[in-house]
Amino acid sequence: MPHRPLVFITGASSGIGQALAAHYHQAGWRLALVARGTNSLKSWANAGGLSADSYEIYSADVAVPDSIAAAGRACLERQGIPDVVIANAGISIGMDTAVREDLVVMEQLFATNTIGLAATFHPFIEAMVQRGSGTLVGMGSVAGIRGLPGHGAYCASKAAVISYCESLRGELRSAGVRVVTICPGYIDTPLTRQNRYAMPFLMAPHHFARKAFAAVQAGVSYRVIPWQMGVAAKLLRMLPNGVFDRLLAGRPRKHRQGPDR
Repeated sequence: MPHRPLVFITGASSGIGQALAAHYHQAGWRLALVARGTNSLKSWANAGGLSADSYEIYSADVAVPDSIAAAGRACLERQGIPDVVIANAGISIGMDTAVREDLVVMEQLFATNTIGLAATFHPFIEAMVQRGSGTLVGMGSVAGIRGLPGHGAYCASKAAVISYCESLRGELRSAGVRVVTICPGYIDTPLTRQNRYAMPFLMAPHHFARKAFAAVQAGVSYRVIPWQMGVAAKLLRMLPNGVFDRLLAGRPRKHRQGPDR
């Protein structure tokens, strides 16, 4: 029987994570799926007719390093060393630095989006290095390329992801372990549906998953999906600050945490 590769995906219970899980399953991969609540994942697997030997589900809170690291170790014990690890779990909440409670929101975003990503990779690095192969995929965002008003915590956390993955790529290159940074634009998920501003080039999750899978398989170091957002992001990065600030003046802010915010 041919070897069936294994992918480890966090945030697999909805949105991009679930779309990635579906695409990898269709491509014949075994799945290691991580979420805080596992009931919806079990229902999804049952509805999709996944065989018992094709997946495992792990309960973990990515924002707690010991929790996600334990899930990684459990995967190593039950299923072996993954071929691909996708640190996909993330949250997006607006913030106002003048509000004390929103500093806690910023802490939560960094704990999940940035430190949680590193903690997701942590238990697999030594095993991948010893094997001499493997791919670590960090989910950045176009929002990490320039700061958007009212979106400071999310933009900063994703900018940190992009830089962190770039650093890690240099550290692991000689060991045969690849690091891929994927930066989604606007994807039609529960995370984006409450946005109060225009979302150009909005993409369905299954289309994103197909393109992300292809990018990972190709071994690219960095990819913005869809490509149109990559072009837009490069143009925004080139704009002088004064022009950029005027362009975003009056743009609706990201929803903050709590009712009617």
